[in-house]
Amino acid sequence: MSLLNDSVREAARRSVLCWLATVDADGLPNVSPKEVWAIADDAHVVVANIASPMSVRNIAQRPQVCLSFVDVFVQKGFKLVGTAHELQVENPAFAAWAAPLLAMVGQRFVIHSVLVIRVSSVASIVAPSYRFYPDETTEASQVASAMKAYKVHPAPQEKP
Repeated sequence: MSLLNDSVREAARRSVLCWLATVDADGLPNVSPKEVWAIADDAHVVVANIASPMSVRNIAQRPQVCLSFVDVFVQKGFKLVGTAHELQVENPAFAAWAAPLLAMVGQRFVIHSVLVIRVSSVASIVAPSYRFYPDETTEASQVASAMKAYKVHPAPQEKP
């Protein structure tokens, strides 16, 4: 069974950002938001290195990473743990791994390299309300609460 199954893939599609945690040579953590990322296959996630010198340096020293993402409206997501390595543009494998990222950015950003993460474990992330108030907490109630907190409204529905 794939670690990056359909529910993980669907949650990733609904998440705007992910957060990549790395550790430096001294053992100090670093968490950095990543806007351009994708699930590449059943075992790998790719992250564009657009402006990530600290993440790149940390991965070169210690490849262990944690990548987390949450749909801010439903307030559910996943934590992916694994090991990462950097692929430079001149690497023959770069084009294949970078393809989903390049499709996302077009000409908007320059991708300096790709961080390829081999996922070894996946865990669910859920807002505490789902656990502490399961009888009254639904995805719909979480969306309504988030929309109120963020002061946003649903997009108008298109007519067929």
